Amino acid sequence: MLAIIDYGAGNLRSVERAVRHVGAEYRVTVDPEVIASASGVILPGVGAAKDTMMGLGSRDLLRPVRDAIASGRPFLGVCMGLQALFDGSEENGGTECMGLYPGTIRKFPDGLHVPHMGWNQVIAKDDLPIMEGIEPGTNFYFVHSYYAGPPDAPFCGATTSYGVDFLSVLHDGNVFGTQFHPEKSGRSGLRIYANFARLAGEAVDEEAL
Repeated sequence: MLAIIDYGAGNLRSVERAVRHVGAEYRVTVDPEVIASASGVILPGVGAAKDTMMGLGSRDLLRPVRDAIASGRPFLGVCMGLQALFDGSEENGGTECMGLYPGTIRKFPDGLHVPHMGWNQVIAKDDLPIMEGIEPGTNFYFVHSYYAGPPDAPFCGATTSYGVDFLSVLHDGNVFGTQFHPEKSGRSGLRIYANFARLAGEAVDEEAL
């Protein structure tokens, strides 16, 4: 069973629908025991860094997230769920994040329209298991004003360009993160959730892809 962490993220239900659509068994939860026993863990996220960290902290979910990652089980952070893994963010005048990956989440440079919203190309550096069966250079749907980097970091699995090149997929062993929203990215996005479920040992409905 996959655990989808509920800390009040605005995209929680759309992530849930996507996981349900691909046929994977899942549970939306705040229970540390459920998170600890899950075959894989998904951390959704939209909105501000401060709200995300406060939501995780107020529900005592920071330790379960860290423990899930340390356990070696597949973990997927989506949008703000990716950014929360870094040292901190410039957003909200500076927000301390989880500190699991080095670097500060930065706002797009002046002169660019923010948020970066819409379809954009994702260029994978290597064969990423989370993107198996997806054509190289496929477009995915983004909505964000802040970005992760650097794109040459060893944990950067794919990049996207919007004024600057930024990390759009994180890959570090069992840990994956997408700056884009797979749940808003059509069939290719559904395949990402299906691939993640398979990595966690869960069965999926191939006819749904």
